[in-house]
Amino acid sequence: MSARTIAIYGKGGIGKSFTTTNLSATFSLMQKRVLQLGCDPKHDSTTSLFGGMSLPTLTDVFAEKNARNEEVAIEDIVFRRDIPNFPQPIYGVELGGPQVGRGCGGRGIISGFDTLEKLGLFKWDLDIILMDFLGDVVCGGFATPLARSLSEEVILVTSNDRQSIFTANNICRANNYFRTVGGTSRLLGLIINRDDGSGVAEKYAKAAGINVLMKVPYNTEARNHDDRFDFAIRIPEIKQHFEQLATAILENTITPSHSAGLEFRDFIQLFGEVSDSLPRPATKEELFSAAGSAPEGNASRAGEQEDNKILECISQLEPSLRKVYLLHEKEGKSTAEIAAQLHSTEPEAALRLKEAQKALRALFFQL
Repeated sequence: MSARTIAIYGKGGIGKSFTTTNLSATFSLMQKRVLQLGCDPKHDSTTSLFGGMSLPTLTDVFAEKNARNEEVAIEDIVFRRDIPNFPQPIYGVELGGPQVGRGCGGRGIISGFDTLEKLGLFKWDLDIILMDFLGDVVCGGFATPLARSLSEEVILVTSNDRQSIFTANNICRANNYFRTVGGTSRLLGLIINRDDGSGVAEKYAKAAGINVLMKVPYNTEARNHDDRFDFAIRIPEIKQHFEQLATAILENTITPSHSAGLEFRDFIQLFGEVSDSLPRPATKEELFSAAGSAPEGNASRAGEQEDNKILECISQLEPSLRKVYLLHEKEGKSTAEIAAQLHSTEPEAALRLKEAQKALRALFFQL
């Protein structure tokens, strides 16, 4: 029986390695044979797992072996740790990557998986393979487990800040794309790490239709355990959360999320009101003003042309929408003032303004 494969994605520094490591330890305590696969050029996924030890990376070993015209063997890149009072050893691999500025990390991921597959990765006698992936890099190499369906399931790790949720949303959208072209990786849901109780990530999850699998509260003692390369699940409160999640995974009680993620505009509207106004183009004249004169060329009239285009679009708006738009953009009136002038409620005025801005945007990009 082949191993269960789970890719864990998250923004750099958000706690995906913390999550992966403690999940590996939890599965081991549940008598499961686990491999933790670090898929980040920083090659620090397994550092806590191995008590502070930095494992040789597949990338470095491959380069050394290749220079000597030798083949990479399993014992060169796969390492085990036997932990006191743990019924099973835990195995670790770090794919690694190029030194900073000297290569493409995504290509390293792709070639690393090629090597592991040649060594029979998916035939090894394992129960669980946890892949710890950097999520805030758009390079296709980091989407390898999704693109090639190497991971059966995907878990997103986030906190309650916008940037980590944005990263989670991007991975969700990527997984949905690969599903539309034949991919089979299932999105189990997201984990909220360092939960501060603000509910921001839960608000996103509800809007996007994604399961919240676990909320890990911010815990100074847990952070201290991780800083000294120990497992946070030694803390009863943290252990309980991870045991519940691991049990749900093993017993297949989690219904996968079929979320396509949120479009950018829908996403940012979760965090506040967003203007539909068109961006005002800069002109060549203003950018070259300090230099004295702009180069010759038709582009010197770009600002005037853009202004004329906007005016043409405004003239094509339906009269009531045009009136609302001009009251807001040209006269600077608030939605409350517009409502008073139109003898309507403020929510109705705000809705009409959004309709006007949306219609103008559509016209602008059609012309």
